[in-house]
Amino acid sequence: MVIATQWVYRFRDGNAQMRDLLGGKGANLAEMTRIGLPVPPGFTITTQACVAFLEGGRQFPEGLWDEVLEGLRDIEQQMGRRFGDARDPLLVSVRSGAKFSMPGMMDTILNLGLNDQTVEGLAARTGDQRFAFDCYRRLIQMFGKVVLDIDAELFEDVIDEHKRELGIQHDHEIPAEHLQRMVEEFKAIVERKAGRSFPQDCHEQLRLAIIAVFDSWNNRRAIDYRNAHGIPHNLGTAVNVQAMVFGNMGPDSATGVAFTRNPSTGEKGIFGEYLINAQGEDVVAGIRTPQPIHAMRDDPLLRPAYEQLLEVAERLERHYRDMQDLEFTVEHGKLYMLQARTGKRTGRAAVKIAVDMVREGLIEPREAVQRVSPDQVEQLLHPMIDLNWKGEPLARGLPASPGAAYGKVVFDADEAKAWAERGEPVILVRLETSPDDFHGMLAAQAVLTARGGMTSHAAVVARGIGKPAVVGCSALEVDYERQEFRVDSTVVRKGDFITVDGSTGAVMLGQIPTVAPAVGGDLSVLLSWADEIRRLGVRANADTPEDAAKARELGAEGIGLCRTEHMFFQGDRITAMREMILAQTVEERRAALAKLEPMQREDFIGIFKAMAGFPVTIRTLDPPLHEFLPRSEEEIEAVARDLGVSPDLIRAKVEALHEANPMLGHRGCRLGITAPEITEMQARAIFSAALHCAAEGIEVHPEIMIPLVADVQELRRQREVIDRVARELFAEAGREIPYSVGTMIELPRAALTADEIAQEAEFFSFGTNDLTQTTFGLSRDDSGRFLPFYIEQGIFPADPFQTLDRKGVGRLIEIARDGGRSTRPDLKLGICGEHGGDPKSVWFCHGAGLDYVSASPYRVPVARLAAAQAALGEREGDV
Repeated sequence: MVIATQWVYRFRDGNAQMRDLLGGKGANLAEMTRIGLPVPPGFTITTQACVAFLEGGRQFPEGLWDEVLEGLRDIEQQMGRRFGDARDPLLVSVRSGAKFSMPGMMDTILNLGLNDQTVEGLAARTGDQRFAFDCYRRLIQMFGKVVLDIDAELFEDVIDEHKRELGIQHDHEIPAEHLQRMVEEFKAIVERKAGRSFPQDCHEQLRLAIIAVFDSWNNRRAIDYRNAHGIPHNLGTAVNVQAMVFGNMGPDSATGVAFTRNPSTGEKGIFGEYLINAQGEDVVAGIRTPQPIHAMRDDPLLRPAYEQLLEVAERLERHYRDMQDLEFTVEHGKLYMLQARTGKRTGRAAVKIAVDMVREGLIEPREAVQRVSPDQVEQLLHPMIDLNWKGEPLARGLPASPGAAYGKVVFDADEAKAWAERGEPVILVRLETSPDDFHGMLAAQAVLTARGGMTSHAAVVARGIGKPAVVGCSALEVDYERQEFRVDSTVVRKGDFITVDGSTGAVMLGQIPTVAPAVGGDLSVLLSWADEIRRLGVRANADTPEDAAKARELGAEGIGLCRTEHMFFQGDRITAMREMILAQTVEERRAALAKLEPMQREDFIGIFKAMAGFPVTIRTLDPPLHEFLPRSEEEIEAVARDLGVSPDLIRAKVEALHEANPMLGHRGCRLGITAPEITEMQARAIFSAALHCAAEGIEVHPEIMIPLVADVQELRRQREVIDRVARELFAEAGREIPYSVGTMIELPRAALTADEIAQEAEFFSFGTNDLTQTTFGLSRDDSGRFLPFYIEQGIFPADPFQTLDRKGVGRLIEIARDGGRSTRPDLKLGICGEHGGDPKSVWFCHGAGLDYVSASPYRVPVARLAAAQAALGEREGDV
């Protein structure tokens, strides 16, 4: 049980540093109050209260309700109204607000404090019966959905029926008498579906609303969001209770969302949307299409509030020294600020804002490097539509989150998740998304909605999770029953392929070619700052000259893993490789290898040239030989014809090479030991390529890596072959090339005997893919069937094949580090598994004292930034 001396804080008693206790929203409301901005009064129930409630069997901790009532009295005094007063009622909102921003994932209730008596008092006080009953129907609708778990569609159906009867399109056109009827119909829905009447006791409304917000911390979408963003599940949410101000009081009232800079591009200047005569939920829900924020200056009723908003936005950005996401309401021309928080942004915007703010003198380069997350850099490397594509889009919407993706159309979030889990690329198409769609958005390649603006739920969430999104595509006529959408006469059905371009807003039929973007501009500036800060080197895993060139373009400082077997799978090479495997004698094997050697040499020449001056770590042949042989009977017959051999010979070889567990079988150094002529050929190809490049004045640094070593004797025997070939070629050429020989530490025994292995190895490269497999006893090819369940159940904190397991695999790395350097103090240490591009794993490598990480070419910029942030120390920010 959580014990606290204070459960409730008035806004004026808090500040921005109290995020742990007050949540992000509560801390920012307190800070805005503290610096004198127009914030409606209120109080925050702490995150500790939520944890105590959830841990205490869903009971309010002792003293909480008394402090809530005391906070309510404070609001009453400041507003000059009483909660539940039939003549002049105070209304409040109840909103969630966790430490880390989770937009739309938890629950909110507005207009609390209305009942059959207070609604009449509100109508009399404002002289606006339509406004009063609009607020009342909104309360019952939200309360029914959030507190009583009633299907929201039931209420929407009633609204649609009234609009059809009236022949109107928009909610704000519904007159007072219809709203009064609607209230009665909504109350009947509550009675029928919840088995109880809508509470007329305003204090009961408040108590139940607070409980609902507490409970929403553990709803499905909130859990999915925390899992996706690495947010701990034990933090709880704060609850903010605040006096209502009303944007739905007529043409001089409005509500909106604004950013101090464009969250998609990063361009400086206020960016946002608003709705006249509406409440805040109307904007984020995407039910009505809002107007751009700058239209307020052309409205004489709203222009003064707009000018004040500009001043507030500038003040808040300078105060927090970061782009802000603002929520505001204008009531009868008066501006009120309801929220300010660090704004969610795309990768492109994050980089531009960070670099621009350095140029503007707001922050230092070190802070800019910390401001941009590795995930945001990865977004910048998303594919774009090929500029050579000359077709016409099917439709256009708003470009809400950049990147291009194609997939099969699905209309349901559960279906999107199910299709994605079986390997289907999907595009989630909705009229508009809601927080309940989050798991489907997470599974989809991209999101497309017919309604909503740049600050709608779909736009904000897609930007946050790095998914391409097009929203507000009004040309779409979405039909959930038929599982299709139409654009004019074109019908697109479930399962049809479309392509979505979140950078331009285009929607296209079919699978449109995409290209990878280049790294330059602001990103290059940011990464140059990162390079000045980081200690870890960053290399690339690259197997071809083209990959090596791309890796250098992306900032790689060498190659940490060149997988030579990848050079054998294409064209004539696999034919020669198969000849080598099928050879009956050493002489036949050498003849086949002689065909492969010039191919490998040319590849190495290209790689050395691309990496001129930088080290290139080349791994000798690693996979089991059966991977190069045909499997089906048709393939066996075709290969036999190509090689001019009997199909029976191939079948016999396939059978001879069959292994029950090939990943732990005859592969890696074991191949080179039993067939040393393979290692000889590869060594000759490497050294002859290096000599060729050196003769042209190109600086080369070959590092030869022996895979799957479990015992020093294995490495010693392979090294003897490599050193002998080097001596022969260097003597023949009359010059020497500096080189080193090392090993891939990917077996627990190698880590545990690293002191012995370092007698022969000049470097260790941790192959964490196999080291994870062999440490856990998990097959990375098969464990996907149950690993998601393990992670969902909290058995594993993360997929160990994506994020390095520090307690087990990480401990073996540390043991190998200590053992290896006890024998050879200058032993070079790196990591070349897929973890080399994972930020959390990069932070571990920095702390473990490794010399470099190696990642796939397009993750090199991510690793460069993560390495710099590791050097600066992990920072805690708005996730």
